[in-house]
Amino acid sequence: MTRSAAREIAVHLVFEMGFSQLSPDELLAQALTRRTFELIGQEEPLYAEFPNVEQRAYIETLVRGVDEKREELDGYISKYAIGWKISRIPRVVVSILRVCLFEILYMGDVPNAAAINEAVELTKHYEESELCAFVNGILGSFVRQELGETVPEAPAGEAPQA
Repeated sequence: MTRSAAREIAVHLVFEMGFSQLSPDELLAQALTRRTFELIGQEEPLYAEFPNVEQRAYIETLVRGVDEKREELDGYISKYAIGWKISRIPRVVVSILRVCLFEILYMGDVPNAAAINEAVELTKHYEESELCAFVNGILGSFVRQELGETVPEAPAGEAPQA
């Protein structure tokens, strides 16, 4: 399993947290089992391979971290989604943005441009292509304005080069 696949699974779980009454720990305990992966993996290739210890730790860190920092992350999304209320943004996009912002802010081992690229690619996979520029714009503006970094601008609908 690649780190990209582990990140995508974390996005799935962050998305699920929005509909579940389970705590992050309960959700992770339920989701990160060989049995769950065997069942889901029959129909969803992303779950075909059970994550190793390092990959599970990465997924757990993202899910727990997003839950713990949700208010802060949502504040940044609201600030940079100019003209949009967070409630109008598709929930999967909000989940992608939360995971990416958490990685940028709290997981220094992922270059910011790579995290943004991954977020745009996930958006392409789950949503209409128009939302890719939206995600790229929010994350690029965040990195430039909050962190003072330069992130390459991508043409509309394309992911930035990491």
